[in-house]
Amino acid sequence: MLRCIQLAKNGLGTTYPNPMVGSVIVHNDNIIGEGWHYKAGHPHAEVNAINSVAKKELLKDATIYVSLEPCSHFGKTPPCADLIIEHQIKNVVIGSTDPNQKVAGRGIEKLKAAGCDIRRPILEAECRELNKRFFTFHTKKRPYILLKWAETRDGFMAPLASKRNQRSPVWITNKRSRQKVHKIRTEEQAILVGTQTVLDDDPSLTARDWHGESPLRIIIDKELKIPEHSAVFNSNAKTIVFTEKPKPSSQLQNFRKIDFSQNVPRQIISDLYDLNIQSVLIEGGGKTLQSFIDIDLWDEAIVFKGNSEFKEGIKAAEFTGTLISEEKSGSDLIERYKNNNL
Repeated sequence: MLRCIQLAKNGLGTTYPNPMVGSVIVHNDNIIGEGWHYKAGHPHAEVNAINSVAKKELLKDATIYVSLEPCSHFGKTPPCADLIIEHQIKNVVIGSTDPNQKVAGRGIEKLKAAGCDIRRPILEAECRELNKRFFTFHTKKRPYILLKWAETRDGFMAPLASKRNQRSPVWITNKRSRQKVHKIRTEEQAILVGTQTVLDDDPSLTARDWHGESPLRIIIDKELKIPEHSAVFNSNAKTIVFTEKPKPSSQLQNFRKIDFSQNVPRQIISDLYDLNIQSVLIEGGGKTLQSFIDIDLWDEAIVFKGNSEFKEGIKAAEFTGTLISEEKSGSDLIERYKNNNL
């Protein structure tokens, strides 16, 4: 099952809206087939694992391991449970049940009805962690929410406006850390910032320094102050703007009206759920980050701590969380926290 999880991680950032799944087929204690789900619309992990087996006659005496319950319904691809039954694989080991209502135990029941011996759950916590975005989306009816910011050694995330002399980012971290940020962007389905961040930094919010898909850009712009020539409106990715003013949408830009007198973060997250967005990376600025923290609407926080000092400026977001990992990135430190209240 650990190998299934390892294989599944190859699909991080490319399988949305599907989960990451890995599968291993074992015969007489030897692995004879492996596979993982590459991308939505492409064959699932079990299909790829079965197709990789050279001698198909061995399958009826083999055991198939899969990190998530095999699907039982027709989507863009046929049901994996049917394929397992077709190849007479009698032993099936499952990491965790699928929370999607279209599956949710039906795959297991179909396999049992066909005479398969089912063992589950195996390494369930690890399998659920693998698909924390998918599980959050289907069980909590919202995207998985990651906060991310960089702060100086003395706790500032941006200089004072009077210290800026141009519309561009003021870097706190080193080049290696900035590349890691782009890697993180390829792993999440959407990225969100507020108006001031776009006005100050003119970011493109794409994954330029890492191979992978750029996320869907989400912008909060109550009064539509952001100039049309801003980088967030280029053709490198699609953009959603949450505003109180009506404006026609286009193929690349979707303007969505919300009520700014009500809870803005919850309205946005509810709308993103309706749009089938499973994860969102909130990159700033300070006011936007704090608005999600203050109502406890976040799952993880990734804090990049640089080696410079500003002495004054905009203070970093204030939050309470459990440190789950830290790593050095040259002279920088990257800390990852989990929400205590989840």
